[in-house]
Amino acid sequence: MPQLARHYRVVRPDTRGFADSTPMPRDFPWSMDLVIDDFVQLMDSLGINRFHLVGAKIGGTIARAFAAHRPDRVRTLTVVGSPVPRRPDGKAALLKAIEENGVEARARSGMAARLGASFPPEAVEWWVKFMGRTPPSSVLGFVNAINFSDISADIPKIQCPMLVITTEGSSLASIEQTRAWQQQVPDSELLVLPGDFYHIAVTDPDRCAAATLDFIKRRSGAR
Repeated sequence: MPQLARHYRVVRPDTRGFADSTPMPRDFPWSMDLVIDDFVQLMDSLGINRFHLVGAKIGGTIARAFAAHRPDRVRTLTVVGSPVPRRPDGKAALLKAIEENGVEARARSGMAARLGASFPPEAVEWWVKFMGRTPPSSVLGFVNAINFSDISADIPKIQCPMLVITTEGSSLASIEQTRAWQQQVPDSELLVLPGDFYHIAVTDPDRCAAATLDFIKRRSGAR
């Protein structure tokens, strides 16, 4: 965030139901189109027509669908540490874990794969507590409708330049699996960083920000 904001006006919204946004009921009718429309309305209200879109993890899934559905709005797309377009079926197990143990416990159990063994323990604990703040009703509804969305058909529709950043040992996808969908977008690049974790926007923020800024400058002609 600090690096990007030195060069651009940065809009970093809370997704509906998460962080400081209003909690959503368990039966809220989530859909990918609804989430995309939330962000479209936000940018419309700010008077921003076209923009560089950056998404990490599930945000990268939403960002890819956004770029495919609303190509008129996206100048460049950067996807950081994000799963394959069609994820293995793990929805039932994830929902069960959250329902039985709560959001914070589920976050703690998956933090090693998310942030890696070398991430500072204090920072790991901060992330666990931060994720644990989210109301279970929001998480359960979102996971059920969004987390395992199949966006395979959207990938070939992405028209803007795209940068994909992953790690050598990401548990979300192998390099080969990531390259398989990345190469479906003609004007795209793949950057592989060292590591056995997947939330590289957190574990290696300076490198990710520098790569994003360089990509935007090279591929869009932006100042």
